[in-house]
Amino acid sequence: MSRPTWFIGLIKRSFPCRFRAAELTKVPVIRRAVDRALFAGDDIIYLPKDNIIPVGRAIPGSESLVLPSQIVEHFIEQATYHWIMNFCICRDASACRDYPITLGCLFLGEAVLEINPQHGRLVSKEEALAHARRCREAGLVHLIGRNKLDNHWC
Repeated sequence: MSRPTWFIGLIKRSFPCRFRAAELTKVPVIRRAVDRALFAGDDIIYLPKDNIIPVGRAIPGSESLVLPSQIVEHFIEQATYHWIMNFCICRDASACRDYPITLGCLFLGEAVLEINPQHGRLVSKEEALAHARRCREAGLVHLIGRNKLDNHWC
């Protein structure tokens, strides 16, 4: 069952306070509670822009995994259902002027059938691929994964 639209408003109103709230996570007990409540089980992978800058030397590895945008296209090709959100809740809540708010998240898989249709729409595979390309061309970086917060606002 999808979430009511008022819940999106609640998230948008609280989003600007996220950095002040993050300061509270310096307290170990609060940090553990926030991690457990909001991020336990998240396996999000950040995909970089398709540009590289050769530096001629080895760069030490990190905890993040870097993948090319073709991986996003692979998942779009494999998914049965594709759903595009009408807007980016993060950029909208932050009053972002650097990137279009109208380029919303792309959700894949059967779970999209439970998302409130007032927040976006089902699209074809071709529309999903075109959306990912428009996002890339706008300078946005793809995320692939499932954020635990998605369960709360969809």
